[in-house]
Amino acid sequence: MRYTNLPSESQEYAAAREALRVAEFELMRQLEEVAKLRRQLPSGPVLDDYTFLEGSSDAHAADAEVHERRLADLFSGSDRPLIVYHLMYGKAQTDPCPMCTMWVDGFNAIAPHLNQNADLAIVAASSIAALREHGRRRAWNNLRLLSAGSSTFKLDLGSEDEEGNQDSRVSVFTKGRDGAVRHFYTGSPHLDERAHERGIDLLCPTWHLLDLTPQGRGDWYSSLSYD
Repeated sequence: MRYTNLPSESQEYAAAREALRVAEFELMRQLEEVAKLRRQLPSGPVLDDYTFLEGSSDAHAADAEVHERRLADLFSGSDRPLIVYHLMYGKAQTDPCPMCTMWVDGFNAIAPHLNQNADLAIVAASSIAALREHGRRRAWNNLRLLSAGSSTFKLDLGSEDEEGNQDSRVSVFTKGRDGAVRHFYTGSPHLDERAHERGIDLLCPTWHLLDLTPQGRGDWYSSLSYD
């Protein structure tokens, strides 16, 4: 099926748009092949049962009660994968990352759909109180917000360095019937030195909508607020 033809379009435009359609289809096929390779990854290493800090299940609740959670506790079933987004906030990152925040805004919206198939959590290096306050400001009412606390979770997964500098990551874990948690996949913005901070762009619709426009992405960068 071709794209929708408009009566007033020129032959030059029609030819260019058809060539683009073919290229878009080939890109889709390549993405499907990459997803297949990802699904075929062999069993990953068993992980330590890291400890996290979590507040009330209601991100907007006023209570300050804090609970310890183990990594294994974050799975709602042994047949469900766990997706963790590493939010750049805490230690050397004294303010929440605007770009991470934009991404998590989107995750909050789709979480009810995603939760039909997988578990999702947002982990930061900040205190749980600071993370929950940021979540309240952003109206993150569908997300599980966790502080990595004193654990080495973020350091071990590469989203933190020894000096406390933060980076973003997305990680996927599985839990066997024996209770062992295994690392399945971690994606980084720094996929390759030839692609600056582009390694996990597929997770953010903002970029792809901008890519549809004549001006593209330009040098735009997200902010925590807009005038």
